[in-house]
Amino acid sequence: MALYAIGDLHLSNHVGKPMDVFGDNWVKHDDKIKKDWCNRVKEGDTVLIPGDISWAMNFDEARGDLEWIEELPGSKILIKGNHDYWWNSVSKLNSSFKNLYFLQNNFFNYKDYAICGTRGWTCPNDKRFTQHDKKIYYREVNRLKLSLDKAVMANYEKIIVIMHYPPTNDEFEPSLFTEIFKTYGVETVVYGHLHGRESYGMGLQGRHDGTSYHLASCDYLDFKLLKIIK
Repeated sequence: MALYAIGDLHLSNHVGKPMDVFGDNWVKHDDKIKKDWCNRVKEGDTVLIPGDISWAMNFDEARGDLEWIEELPGSKILIKGNHDYWWNSVSKLNSSFKNLYFLQNNFFNYKDYAICGTRGWTCPNDKRFTQHDKKIYYREVNRLKLSLDKAVMANYEKIIVIMHYPPTNDEFEPSLFTEIFKTYGVETVVYGHLHGRESYGMGLQGRHDGTSYHLASCDYLDFKLLKIIK
């Protein structure tokens, strides 16, 4: 029962938005993901998907992409990304698929771990942080707390968090997200959102204040899954 992660799949099987416009490495990137996934993931394993799942604009358009993911081996826990406009009712999403689990104001379990999280948002910085950003930032902080509190109430002590956005700004300054990770003793944080070599270094990685941070955007991983727990 291994735990893997890969984010920012940006599937477009039904909306005709191929990712190869962003570089040759994105040519047939879904085939690359599927090949590695099927070679490594077993039916008892779980895969974390930290957002930007489909380019679809509504659920009907996204269904085909979600079914594509569902047919891959293992269980999948998904978080919303900034491009997942099709993500509306989380209760509808969770009732529509057998082995896709949509994380929003809730948590799921993997072995003795609680998988918690929220989408996140741009963290405060000196370049651009508007009142609109501040409003969403605090909303996402509260959603993260809600997810974590539910796990704590269920007596989980080992916690993994998945987010879409990096939990700090590009100067790696502490944020309310990182303070929450320390408060709740979060062991591991997995996030995506960052694309291209010029952006990979803008996300916190490695171990900091007792928490391990992993960037899991699929192009950073060369379209291969990252193993979090064996």
